[in-house]
Amino acid sequence: MTARSRIQIHLWSDYVCPFCLIADELIDRAITGRPDVEVVHHAHELRHEGPDRPEVWQHAVLPMARHHKVPIRLPTVSPPPRTELASRGARYAARHGRARAYHRRVLAAHFREDLDIGDRSVLTRLAEESGLDPAAYAAALDDQEYAAQHRRALAESARMKLTVVPTIVIGGHRIDGVATEDAIRRALSLHA
Repeated sequence: MTARSRIQIHLWSDYVCPFCLIADELIDRAITGRPDVEVVHHAHELRHEGPDRPEVWQHAVLPMARHHKVPIRLPTVSPPPRTELASRGARYAARHGRARAYHRRVLAAHFREDLDIGDRSVLTRLAEESGLDPAAYAAALDDQEYAAQHRRALAESARMKLTVVPTIVIGGHRIDGVATEDAIRRALSLHA
């Protein structure tokens, strides 16, 4: 299949956003059996300080996760880790064809295993589990080109006036927030 015949789902997310994990699971389900669909990840840092608010989890995150049958738990890492390093690492993973595996692994580590994804050694282990060379990945975290790519990605999300993560773009169709599997499939059918 040629690159031109592929449909791309552009997903803006942050590794510390629980709704991004839910959206990622629903996208994965919607594209199962669709080798013509590629998920392209874009960073959008939430940059919030302080612990996650339990009331948001109780009244929004957990009910939505239960409804969609997405395993998730409130992380105890406090304050929430900064995600710049994880996002730089995502650039490296994309360059080596492991973007999707890396993205899913980092989200699961934070929201299912309660790991500190702001810690270099944790990220390096997750990268290795995603099929990446751990030494090369660790070096990439300090590579200024990946840092510059990350800054450009954040500038792009600012130009797009993103205020919500996840944000999903399929063709010209933009979905702010979590989209159902059916909504994702409908958007894909419009751009097939």
